[in-house]
Amino acid sequence: MQTIDTQIVFREDEAFVKRTQDCTPVAERAKEMHRAGMHGSSEVKLAATIPNIMIEKYCLDHGITYREWCCNEDHIRRMLADPALQHFRIWPGRI
Repeated sequence: MQTIDTQIVFREDEAFVKRTQDCTPVAERAKEMHRAGMHGSSEVKLAATIPNIMIEKYCLDHGITYREWCCNEDHIRRMLADPALQHFRIWPGRI
């Protein structure tokens, strides 16, 4: 399970929400699955396992809801092609 920690930070007259997640276990699991050849089948590839916090950040940065992210393959493809998220890739093929 991917636990996201949430803190509320108060500074002067403002409050900020700080959300964090340790993504190291997710990256390590993806690396092991890649090494083991657990890329899915020839019909359905397992491209990546992306931490929840990364999806949340993408949605916030692009002004979309999680539902919009799930329903629009362009958003998912954009994340899978992002070199910064390569640590979470399982199947190395082109998206």
